[in-house]
Amino acid sequence: MFELTSEVQFALEATRQAGLLAAQVEKELVTAALTKDDRSPVTVADYAAQAVVAAALQRAFPADRLVAEEESGLLRQPQAQDALLLVTQYVRRVEPDADENVICEWIERGNGSTEGHFWTLDPLDGTKGFLRGDQYAVALALIKDGRVQLGVLACPKLNPAGQPSKEGEGALFVAQRGQGAWVTSLHQPQDYRRLRVSNQADVQQARLLRSFESGHTDAEKIEAFARYLNIQAAPLRLDSQAKYALLADGKGELLLRLLSPSKPDYREKIWDQATGSILLEEAGGKITDLRGKALDFSQGRTLRQNRGVLASNGVLHDLALAALKAVGAVPDEAQ
Repeated sequence: MFELTSEVQFALEATRQAGLLAAQVEKELVTAALTKDDRSPVTVADYAAQAVVAAALQRAFPADRLVAEEESGLLRQPQAQDALLLVTQYVRRVEPDADENVICEWIERGNGSTEGHFWTLDPLDGTKGFLRGDQYAVALALIKDGRVQLGVLACPKLNPAGQPSKEGEGALFVAQRGQGAWVTSLHQPQDYRRLRVSNQADVQQARLLRSFESGHTDAEKIEAFARYLNIQAAPLRLDSQAKYALLADGKGELLLRLLSPSKPDYREKIWDQATGSILLEEAGGKITDLRGKALDFSQGRTLRQNRGVLASNGVLHDLALAALKAVGAVPDEAQ
């Protein structure tokens, strides 16, 4: 069993509360979406979850920095007043004394610096999945000197057996550096089960974990990759870092984030990869960029020294790297 330090206790409870709150928003059909500059949807659940985690961090570790996805600027605009009222109503279920100004201040805590010791949060990973009623997650990770040390993932639509469960108890995943990866119930966290990656060594039987959304990847190159390796197994499609949880739990063997032709200069955000990466590594898997380089979390809010992501059960990693190169999915060093 992992060591239940004060940091682990905080991360488990804060992520759990945010995951349960997001599930309440989704269940009550609060899917009013604002729009960011990049046109991606942002829901009331995004802001509420970030506020709840930031408030908990402020109590538990007031000196710790938070690097998170959302900012409160959009919420403060007059046209977003209805959304802010909804966010406030939901946050008050966890923080009864919160007002709109305090909630916006909590959200703004996510603008912390990325030096040394800090937390990174994706308050609602898989927003489009959330809006469709499919998989989404709350992902919190602790990074120290550029290396992920702790990660917690709340998946309201997975059960502790790692199966999709639309009306189930939800799953809470945790990984601590050197102490394994584990899962328990989101609603009633008690018994923890240790996660292990698949030992499948036959690449033709490898299950690819794929997103429904293709905005940050190259679907054609993924198809070419599968053909090159003669993969026969049907892919598993789901949104969010829930894919990493299933990979860590032996429910798949390969996961790709290729460079989208429409976004050749895109760099992965640290909150999209930190929690999933430690879950996978602590379950015995491997994660690198498309060139085989380790993910470098010391470069700010993005993985700017890395291009794309390859995650695997470890056994198939080198074969997958070679296949990516063969089908032209590996970017030039100059890019």
